[in-house]
Amino acid sequence: MEHLFDQDWEIMSAGGATGEAFFARYHEQKLFLKRNSSPFIAVLSAEGIVPRLKWTKRLENGDVITAQHWLNGRELKATEMISVRVAKLLNKIHSSKPLTSMLQRLGKEPYEAALMLTEVETILDTDLILLKPVRDAITFLQEHIDEIETEDYAVCHGDVNHNNWLLSDQDELFLIDWDGAMLADPAVDIGMLLYWYIPEADWEEWMGQYGQSLTDEFRLRMKWYVVCQALIMLQWHKDKSRLHEVTKWMNFLQRCFQT
Repeated sequence: MEHLFDQDWEIMSAGGATGEAFFARYHEQKLFLKRNSSPFIAVLSAEGIVPRLKWTKRLENGDVITAQHWLNGRELKATEMISVRVAKLLNKIHSSKPLTSMLQRLGKEPYEAALMLTEVETILDTDLILLKPVRDAITFLQEHIDEIETEDYAVCHGDVNHNNWLLSDQDELFLIDWDGAMLADPAVDIGMLLYWYIPEADWEEWMGQYGQSLTDEFRLRMKWYVVCQALIMLQWHKDKSRLHEVTKWMNFLQRCFQT
């Protein structure tokens, strides 16, 4: 990475699980660098969803490096997820034809409910399946699978955790970390956001700010996808022996059936 710059630039790891992200700094110039980022990042930048893309360079070994402006700012707090700006930006993402076209050109197929259910049934190990809340959740998914299909697939982020929302010092809001982008039912993103952050009494108002009414059919779709994602996260954290996270997701799974 260092050979892209002269010796006066300071290159630092940006952390993360992949080790592919870096910060570069020279006096007042600051860049966020990523190795082999998807071409999708260029469209996200053009749409104003992520900080502006400054340049892209292909290295001799075939790696592609992207550089974005490094913005001073902060992550959103959990309590700020109820904001109108969050709802409107998520609607902009789900409604964007350029984003959808780019994912299709990259070969992304819709992540249908049946595929997600198959993934859940395949990855869950015996220890989790023996737990009654998990068995009840699987039964719920299987019983309602025929009610979940939709033709309105859109670009979904897949992890709308408040840590992925960046508010810059210039009061610009971005949704970052798009490695899990998919073509899916918008209920995938909306459901997790509402269940995690928004009191149920405020769901209708939030959906109005998003630009859609909260029907019983959409409620079911949200719950179905949220239960799927909770089971996937349960197994993921169990595989990594993160028992505290397993407990958290188990509690979340059980809360899903209280709404």
